[in-house]
Amino acid sequence: MSNAQAPDRTSRREQILKEAARLFAERGFHGVGVDEIGAAVGISGPGLYRHFAGKDAMLAELLVGISERLLAGGRMRVAEGGESPEAVLDALIDGHIDFALDDRPLITVHDRELDRLREADRKRVRQLQRQYVELWVEVVRRVHPGPSESQARAAVHAVFGLLNSTPHLGRPGALPGRTEMAELLHRLALGAFGAVAGEPVTGESVGAGVPGA
Repeated sequence: MSNAQAPDRTSRREQILKEAARLFAERGFHGVGVDEIGAAVGISGPGLYRHFAGKDAMLAELLVGISERLLAGGRMRVAEGGESPEAVLDALIDGHIDFALDDRPLITVHDRELDRLREADRKRVRQLQRQYVELWVEVVRRVHPGPSESQARAAVHAVFGLLNSTPHLGRPGALPGRTEMAELLHRLALGAFGAVAGEPVTGESVGAGVPGA
């Protein structure tokens, strides 16, 4: 394969995955056929097999892939650091908010279809998710050293539940604009972490910029 062909192949795979996520979220994994995914991207159903072995492979790449991207993004934000642990926590929250607002179908697909993955892929997703959680726990405990490790971990899971509720928040037109929604989610996340520490949220970092807003 030439270098000129590589970008098109990558772009087509991403397009297929995006449409597969949308269709799986709307109708369920078993409610969508390969032909329908192909039609959504303008190629024949059999043509998809040049990119993926089948629907199972698409589902695995969607769910393993997003777990890998979240962990890699979280590690990057921690490595880049900031002026304070609070700045690092802000960056983690903003990164997850981008996912929660921009990849809602993937949240729905994960919640409904994770158990359909092969055991090895499901274990890989769980492993990546545990590493992502522990990354947050370490940062949260630097910002709020009072709570125990188990309390901080519980708070992280609760904040993920809050942020990942975006597919259930109603029709897009019924919500605030993206920037306003991102700022609201950010305040809610900070408030949850402040609550577990029994500390008031000062709001000093609420005004931090939201990537992609």
